[in-house]
Parts: sequence; structure tokens; C-alpha cells
Amino acid sequence: QVRLVESGGGLVHTGGSLTLSCTASGRLLTIEAVDWYRQVPGKQRDWVASTGGPGSNTYAGSVQGRFTISRDNAQNTVFLQMSALKPEDTAVYYCYAQLNVAGVGTSHIWGQGTQVTVST
Repeated sequence: QVRLVESGGGLVHTGGSLTLSCTASGRLLTIEAVDWYRQVPGKQRDWVASTGGPGSNTYAGSVQGRFTISRDNAQNTVFLQMSALKPEDTAVYYCYAQLNVAGVGTSHIWGQGTQVTVST
């Protein structure tokens, strides 16, 4: 069994910064890729950023230049550093991981989400 746990959400003023973490645990061999998504109530879940390895980070246009995705393989954790936050960044942020799980192979799982609220 493996699970993903997000943390780091909270309330921040416009222009502020937050760093979200997505940590995998369990019978995990490797994290192959991680995507971050966000969702506002009543709207679809939107892709924010992805990492598949060195040099393969990609970002949605709305966050390009403000958000940075990175990973600490030793800690089985992927981070989303968010700066110059805007009220429109307010959402529940989810990580979605492609994992290599012992005895199972490739698995895809979602985290439970973490709320980010940017006040004016």
C-alpha cells in the first residue's frame, strides 16, 4: 500500500508565498512523475505543474514564472513553491503521482488535497 499526503496549505495575503509538499509513503520504490492540480468548488480540476525528472518540469501558463516544482527523492517528496500569489490562485491543491510500487508495479494515486487561500 502507498499513500500521498499533501501539506503546506494555508492563508496568505496577495503577493505572498507558500510551499506545498507531497510525500509518498508505503511500499514505494520510486516516484516516477508527479503532477499538481487545483480545484475551485463547482469547477473542474485544473493542471498546474508536472515533474518527471531533471529538466522535465512544465507549468500552466497562469503560474509560469511564479511557481516552481521540485523534488527530494531521498524524502520521497515533491514540492510546489508558490510566490507572487494572487486571489485567483485560491483553490484546493492536489498532487497526483505515478509511482513504482513494490510487488505491484506502476500505480497512480491522488493525495487528499490542501487548501490554499489568497486574500486581497
